[in-house]
Amino acid sequence: MKEPLVPVVPMSHTAHIRSHRKPRRSATSSIALRAGVAGGVLSMAAAGASATANAAEPVTQTIELPTLTADMSAQVAQSAAATQQAAANYELRAERDAAAAKAAAEAKKDLAEAKKKAEAKKKAAEAARKAAAERANRSAERATLSASASTSVSAPASGSVATVIAFLKAQVGDAYVMGATGPNAWDCSSLVQAAYKQVGVDLPRVSQDQSMAGTDVPLSDIQVGDILYWGGKGSAYHVGVYIGNGQYLDAANPSKGVVIQDLSGYPASGAVRVL
Repeated sequence: MKEPLVPVVPMSHTAHIRSHRKPRRSATSSIALRAGVAGGVLSMAAAGASATANAAEPVTQTIELPTLTADMSAQVAQSAAATQQAAANYELRAERDAAAAKAAAEAKKDLAEAKKKAEAKKKAAEAARKAAAERANRSAERATLSASASTSVSAPASGSVATVIAFLKAQVGDAYVMGATGPNAWDCSSLVQAAYKQVGVDLPRVSQDQSMAGTDVPLSDIQVGDILYWGGKGSAYHVGVYIGNGQYLDAANPSKGVVIQDLSGYPASGAVRVL
C-alpha cells in the first residue's frame, strides 16, 4: 500500500528567520487607540478653550482682612506714637532753625549798629578835638583882647560916639527878626545902620557891605563905637558895636534878641572904624 502523498509547499529561503516586524494590532485595539488619541485632543482643546475663557475674564479674589488683635492694636498705637514724635521733632528742629536765623539777623543788625555808633563816636571825638583847638585859639585871642581892653577908652570919645552907644542901649530887649528894621525888632545890620544914622553916618544895609566901610582896625586897638564883624571881610555874616570893657552890643539871634555880650565868649573876626 502506497503511502499518501503530502503536498510540498515551497518555502521562502528566509522563512526560517524570525520576522522583525511588530505584530499587527487587532482592530479592536486600533480603534481603542484612535479613540484615546481623539479624546486627548478633545481634552486639550477643551482645556485651551477654558484657559482662554479664564484669561478673558478678570480674576476676582476675595482677601479676608486679618482680625485686629491686641498685639496688632499695640503695634498700630506704637507706630502712631512714633509718627507723632517724628512730627514733633521736625517741628522742634524747624523752630530751632528759625530761632537761629533770627539770632543771626539780630547779630548782623547789632554789628551794623555797633559800627554806626563807633563811627559816630569817632566823629564826636574829632569834633571835640577841633573844638578844643578852637577854644585854645579863643583863649589866646581873649588874652589879647583883655590886654587891649585895659588900655582902651572906657567912655565915649566924643559926643557922636556917645549918641550911637546911647541909641544902641535903648534897644536892648528888642526882638531879633531877620529883615526887620525897627523900631521894636531888628536884625544885626539894621540895628548898626540905625545907630550910626543918629549921627549922620549912612551905612550899607547888610553886614557884608558894612564890614567894608570905614577904616580897618586891629582887634588889639579897637575903641568904643567901632563896628565888629564876624566872618571874612566883605563876606561877614554878623555885625555888632564895641561898647568898651570887653563888651559889644548886637541883635544876636531870635532866642536872645538885642543884648550886651562879652567879646571873650565870641571873639570877632575883624573891626572897622567909621567915627
